[in-house]
Amino acid sequence: MHTNILIITALENELDPLLVPKRFHIAHTGAGKINATLGTLKAIQTFQPKLIINFGTAGKINQQNAALSGLVEIAHVVQRDMMAEPLAPRGRVPLSSQPFIFSSQHGFAICGTGDSFVTASDPWLTEQKIDLVDMELFGIASAAYDQEIPWRAFKYITDDANASAGKEWTDKIDHGQSSFLKLLEEIK
Repeated sequence: MHTNILIITALENELDPLLVPKRFHIAHTGAGKINATLGTLKAIQTFQPKLIINFGTAGKINQQNAALSGLVEIAHVVQRDMMAEPLAPRGRVPLSSQPFIFSSQHGFAICGTGDSFVTASDPWLTEQKIDLVDMELFGIASAAYDQEIPWRAFKYITDDANASAGKEWTDKIDHGQSSFLKLLEEIK
């Protein structure tokens, strides 16, 4: 069965393309918002999907939510490092008609995307009720929005976005792969 679903992930270390069922297309974009946006747009041109699924890793910011562990589906994504004050509040692109938050219509977690590896929380993340942080999803969701394609995102929590996050992420970068592959069996 051909479902015309495109899986986007940043790195092959996160998801081995040889393990992904052949009925899915897969594209690796590289790390960061620009790579994710450009890679997603190129993959959309190539595969013309009806649905985009992002799988990747994330750091956990919201330490109070016990439901945030393992593989988590993302409901909303914001841009945590867009800082154009006083022209626009943090997280918003000034003079842009594009949304500042993208919603998948699935999941429960809020992800904050930025071009930095987070090793400590900051008050803005807490005020915005950010649960997880990554470096690609906002770019992927922005490209999907631009091309009017629905998206879903699943993030495997590798670390607590603290001083030891770099080592924990490196050690666990591929740990979510089996959970995500199992989840794919349910997606039609």
